[in-house]
Amino acid sequence: MQTIWHNLKESLINTFHNLGLAWWVEIVTQNPSCTYYFGPFLSSADAKVALKGYVEDLEVEGAQGIVVNVKRCKPGTLTISEDLGERFDRKVKPAFSGQI
Repeated sequence: MQTIWHNLKESLINTFHNLGLAWWVEIVTQNPSCTYYFGPFLSSADAKVALKGYVEDLEVEGAQGIVVNVKRCKPGTLTISEDLGERFDRKVKPAFSGQI
């Protein structure tokens, strides 16, 4: 039964993402000057549960000035580094994996 729910949830997330209705965690850091996107999620509640781990990982890596937003969007690039003046090629995966 759990596998059926997982497959249904994965399909719904992919559909929501394709329509631009999926929820994402957007994290902007001042140092380094980067924007990160984590997701997609089916609900804002799911995204809010996951965001603590993402923030903790960035803090361990030494990121400072962290601002977090949970929003519906459809990012094309998952990591944008202003310090390096480039966009990293971390594209959105078509299938839901829980975390990206």
